[in-house]
Amino acid sequence: MNEKQTPQQASVRPTKKQKELLNFIETFIGEHGYSPSYREIMQGLNYNSVATVSLHVNNLIKRGHLLKRDHSARSLELAEAAEPARITSNQIAPGEEKWLVEKVEHAFTQIENLGGELAEASLDHLYVLIGALKVLGLEGAAQSFMPRLTELKQRQTT
Repeated sequence: MNEKQTPQQASVRPTKKQKELLNFIETFIGEHGYSPSYREIMQGLNYNSVATVSLHVNNLIKRGHLLKRDHSARSLELAEAAEPARITSNQIAPGEEKWLVEKVEHAFTQIENLGGELAEASLDHLYVLIGALKVLGLEGAAQSFMPRLTELKQRQTT
């Protein structure tokens, strides 16, 4: 029989609910830098009890998708980083960075020069551009445009 089966069988695909839990944990760790508590998972995934969270977490640990270090709070980790490779800021040449920032600057200048009431689509376009800068690892450049975006948003509501 299967006497040599190990408790960690990462080859077993997670169920839909377990995949949602893995995605929630991965997103939470990415945003906060630490893993969520069981109560935060319960609230984030609309579970009815912490026991449900515990059941799913323990099953994911048994299947090898999650690791829990030293049985301490906020110690959940994804067993394998199945995350696609992200572009880091060092992969963007300085010339490309300058070009991107100039394009965003140009878009801001065009929208600022429109005068009158701004279309919501214009602001949405700027939000997308700032988000793209962040995704590409150009956090500083993205932050430099935020005051101008706030000013445009206020101009839209008045």
